Order: sequence, then C-alpha cells, then structure tokens
Amino acid sequence: MTEPTNENTADAAAIGAAAERLLGAHASGVPCEPVRDLIATADDAYAVQDRMTERWLGEGRRLSGRKIGLTSRAVQQQMGVDSPDFGMLYADMAVPDGDEIPAGAVLQPRVEAEVALVLEHDLTHERHTVADLIRATAFALPAIEIVGSRIRDWDITLADTVADNASSGMYALGNRPVRLEDADLRLCGMVLERRGEQLSSGTGAACLGHPLNAALWLADTLVRVGRPLRAGDTVLTGALGPVVPAAPGDVFEARIDGLGDVRVAFGKEDS
Repeated sequence: MTEPTNENTADAAAIGAAAERLLGAHASGVPCEPVRDLIATADDAYAVQDRMTERWLGEGRRLSGRKIGLTSRAVQQQMGVDSPDFGMLYADMAVPDGDEIPAGAVLQPRVEAEVALVLEHDLTHERHTVADLIRATAFALPAIEIVGSRIRDWDITLADTVADNASSGMYALGNRPVRLEDADLRLCGMVLERRGEQLSSGTGAACLGHPLNAALWLADTLVRVGRPLRAGDTVLTGALGPVVPAAPGDVFEARIDGLGDVRVAFGKEDS
C-alpha cells in the first residue's frame, strides 16, 4: 500500500460522494454498497476518511487515538498490500471493561484481541526510533477491538475499508496498566474466548513481528500526513489472532500474558 498523501486520483466530488455514502450508513444503521465505484487508490480512501474525520470533529466527537489494521502478513497478502492501514478512534467508541454493547451499535460486528498502548508524550519526529516510542509510552493494556463495516456483507477491498475508517467500531480496554518493561509484548500469548470457549489465539509476534513495530509504523506515517500521535492517545496496535464474528448475547473475554484480561458483552436484540 502506498503511503497516504494529499495527491488524490479521484476528484473532490467522488471523494465527497463516498464519504456521504458511508456517513449515511453510519447514521442510519443500514449497511451501504461498497465505495470502490467512486474511489480506487489508498490516497483516495484516506481522503474519504479525512472528510469523515473533519465532519465528526465538527459535530463534537473527540479523537482518543488511532487503530492499526492489516498487521497480519496473511491478511495483507489476501488484500494485496504490503503494509498496515490506520483509522481514527473516538472517545464515544470506548466501552468500559465488562460493559455491554447495545445491539446494533456496531454494524456487522467482529472482535479481535490486541495490545493497546497509551502515550505519555507526543510523537512528532519525521522518523522515530523504538527508543522514542518506548519513552513516549506510559503503559500497555489488553484490548478487545470490535470492528464493524458500514459496507454490506463485508464486501470490501483495501479502498473500501480504509475509507470506512479502517472498519472501526468500538473498543474495550483492560483497567490494569502495565509498563513496557514489565511485559514481553512479542512473546505474550493471547486467548480470546466466548463464554469459556476458545475461539482465537496468538502471540504478539503475529502483529508485524512485535506490536511496537506496528506502533512505530503508525507514528511515522501520521507525522507525514499531518496528524501526529499526541500525549494521551490510545493506539490499538493490531490483532494478535484471527477475528471472530459476534452475535447478540455473546460475551467475550481476552487474556494476554503479562497484561491481564478484558471482557465485553453484546446486548440482545429486542423481541
């Protein structure tokens, strides 16, 4: 995937139409058709994401961080790309540990377990080192990301998912902060269960070899596009194992060695 830039191959009308299609699905709760008929490149898709970001910020939503997607090499090969993507996290997407997500709050939800980093300092260099990242990180937490797609039946290409804010939905964080020196994020084992049934497992190495590698890519990329990571931001670094579909009534718990656990439930639909 090319780095997102300000040089878009689609015209402003197509960018605006794609954004309005996705915003309409977000507001109505009814999935829409893909947007790849309007845009084709990663640059186009990030321009759509920017248009939506500006709309939401103007409506009063608050940025709380970023999410990284496509950190699995297998998924990258499936999508025909060679690097991750990113999307925005908003404060109203955060779910307290153990809380219930109302039915329909996330369209076509799926869950994945991740390592979250919470920053203590800004990351504004053009090129960061791992030491820069470690110094800037206050602590790590276990996380469950609830991904969702505004696009019907998850019929997505790279352009579709990037435009759709990297298929973001909601996220839950554990509540016991762990300093980086007290956890091995590369070798940490992860288990994701639904009511005690193991559905997904993996290690930190599944996330670009190390969750810090993913965060480093994000920090450098965001400086180049003019939205650097800031103190207080949460970074969801990417899935440690396969994603799992979620249904009303499901209860998921993720455990990550050295970081602890986090739990989220899905409300049942009204009868």
